[in-house]
Amino acid sequence: MSEEPIFLRLPQVLEIIPVSKSTWWGGIRCGKYPRPVKLSERTSAWRRSDILALCERLSGNVGSNGDQ
Repeated sequence: MSEEPIFLRLPQVLEIIPVSKSTWWGGIRCGKYPRPVKLSERTSAWRRSDILALCERLSGNVGSNGDQ
């Protein structure tokens, strides 16, 4: 049985990844940061699992073959 994904809004993401909003959106455009999921016409959020994976990748805790 799979669990429902947990979504984070931009202020929550920026508490975890301490960059400015413009840096965050620029990172999405260039592919450095994960793209948001549209929850409604005016609401975007990020999967918590995507943000945690980004933290791992940025901190260098994942080995070269993807093992932790």
